[in-house]
Amino acid sequence: MASYRNKLTITNPISGVVWVGCFLWALVILALFSGNVRAGDENVSAGFAYADFDLALEPGHRTEAAGPFYYSERKESEETLAYPPFFSAYKNPGVTHGELDVVYPFLTYEYYSDEWRLQFFQLLSFAGGRQPDEFQTHRFTIFPLYFQQRSLNTNLEYTAVVPFYGHLQNRLFRDKIYFVMFPIYGQSQKKDIVTDNYFYPFVHVRNGDGLHGWQVWPFVGQEHKEITTQTNGFGEVATIAGHDKAFVCWPLYLKEDGGKGTANPEKFRASIPFFSMTRSPNRDATSVIWPLFTWVDERERKYHEWEGPWPFVIFARGEGKTTSRVFPLFSQSHNQTQESDWYVWPAYHYKGIHSEALDWRSTRLFFYLYVGVTEKNTQTGVQKLRRDAWPLFTWRRDFNGNTRLQVFAPIESVLANNRGIERNWSPIWSLWRAEDNPRAGRSSRSLLWNLYRSDVEPGHKKTSLLFGLFQYQSVGEKGRWRLFYLPDSHK
Repeated sequence: MASYRNKLTITNPISGVVWVGCFLWALVILALFSGNVRAGDENVSAGFAYADFDLALEPGHRTEAAGPFYYSERKESEETLAYPPFFSAYKNPGVTHGELDVVYPFLTYEYYSDEWRLQFFQLLSFAGGRQPDEFQTHRFTIFPLYFQQRSLNTNLEYTAVVPFYGHLQNRLFRDKIYFVMFPIYGQSQKKDIVTDNYFYPFVHVRNGDGLHGWQVWPFVGQEHKEITTQTNGFGEVATIAGHDKAFVCWPLYLKEDGGKGTANPEKFRASIPFFSMTRSPNRDATSVIWPLFTWVDERERKYHEWEGPWPFVIFARGEGKTTSRVFPLFSQSHNQTQESDWYVWPAYHYKGIHSEALDWRSTRLFFYLYVGVTEKNTQTGVQKLRRDAWPLFTWRRDFNGNTRLQVFAPIESVLANNRGIERNWSPIWSLWRAEDNPRAGRSSRSLLWNLYRSDVEPGHKKTSLLFGLFQYQSVGEKGRWRLFYLPDSHK
């Protein structure tokens, strides 16, 4: 008897799931093959089991099934197929662009024309593309341990196994890198400057066009750069500034004379943390107990600034900048094109950018608890709006006046306009969606993944509730409703 009861305990939940699944698919079959609802004649709506409808905000079509776990969408040259949150594929043949995600951001693949990149959680990556000399290249990376590139042009090939041996090209912000048992020895090149490192970062020797320097950090180091010239792409000869740098017992004695050969030569002296001093025709700055107390005279940008103790108290006055800050109570800062204010940080924060073509404003409460962004084209007067209340909702209005509301939105306010989140995760928690296209007279509403759905377009309205068991449609002044997939009733 006990064994029989155990079997019931195990199988009953499974049987319940099976019965629910059968019920849902029975409703789908009723919706698809009912004599009065034919997919070839009109869009189908069977709640979160299956829904097929036209897009409201732009020309296109979308199909959703199994609640939030499947959808396909087509609009003009764009196509999307997704099984959130496990898989999504997007392509735009018009510009030869596509993206593929598997449990985003665990695995992502993206291509644009001849360039492509495949990566696993930003650590393991493959990439390829055509170089300016028309040679195809292929990259493979296990960051930060292994780097590889292969090409038909052998001069573009490299392999690096960190920390043992290797060389790289155009990686890690350097033109070339070569190392053996790093950090024992490594060489890097950026433009014309070659740096040989021994027991990085303690010893290095640096050479370049008119440049030579060395250091045994933190004891002593120096570098000298002559004034040189360079011909730019327009055939004009440009002057490359010279400089002299030195330190002893870093950072107790620091010296730099820069900008040699230019209209703004600059002298810098410092003994950190006791003081630092910068003098130039355009700018003077003096710090005591660096970086706590600083005085700045910005003659080029036309303002004076006092900091003390930085970053808690800052005052600046002048044409180029006006700032009053007493952290965490308040801060007000602005110049001719930008402004930034906050009060009782991080309770309220406002930022603005103003130009002839653009007026951009952002308001935040407690980081992302509330976000309001307004972007205005000052020449046409049209606005683009964004309102987020974490984690309750996100609302958007584009320059065409189209609006979209989503409830809930736990990530969208933090990672705004992230296509991977929108494709793979937003459908999971989008309990309510509302879209309006005022110019076209189209709108849509969806609750609980189409358990309730309403679509409106000029002269036509369609409403569906509870897997399509209750449906209403109107064309002009004529309407019809249907219950339990029985023949239509007209009024």
